[in-house]
Amino acid sequence: MRIKLARILDELREDHRNLSRLLDLLESECRDVPDDGEPDMELLLDIMHYMTVYPDAIHHPREDLVYTAMREHCTDLADGLENVPGDHREIAELGATLREDIEAIISGAAVTRQHLLEDLVNYVGHLRRHMEWEEADLFPRADSLAKEKETATVDVSMYMGDDPVFGATTAKSFTNLLANLQRVQ
Repeated sequence: MRIKLARILDELREDHRNLSRLLDLLESECRDVPDDGEPDMELLLDIMHYMTVYPDAIHHPREDLVYTAMREHCTDLADGLENVPGDHREIAELGATLREDIEAIISGAAVTRQHLLEDLVNYVGHLRRHMEWEEADLFPRADSLAKEKETATVDVSMYMGDDPVFGATTAKSFTNLLANLQRVQ
């Protein structure tokens, strides 16, 4: 399925807004816990389950397709894009590490609070910096291409899928996460 470049950029920006909401919830859930308390580990797992499923499997590959289109159609807009796939892999690895920490804690393994918080800070910081860079630099370049070549399309058929939290239907496994997001709005 091919969709217009301008449409996919709108979808990617919406994804970024949703990812930011989840990162805010992730941070607040860990930040607002007393020193002798524990965050809601099930909620953290729900967040990281989503973060390691939808963004890594659908969102980032779609961004990679946009950047490939930029390299193909307008090489002068493509400076610095060679770093994006590696950055996406690093984000996926940091997310998997944080998810494994949370799963280990839930299963009773000894993971220190400090270790969990360090991995959380690394993941959240890296993902936020990456999204800010895309929003400030890469997406505006892609917008230029979309305006210049209004017929430019991207084949997203390999990366189809409804967003299981923010899509038309919330997957049953994410109802707790959605309820928590609605609570903090």
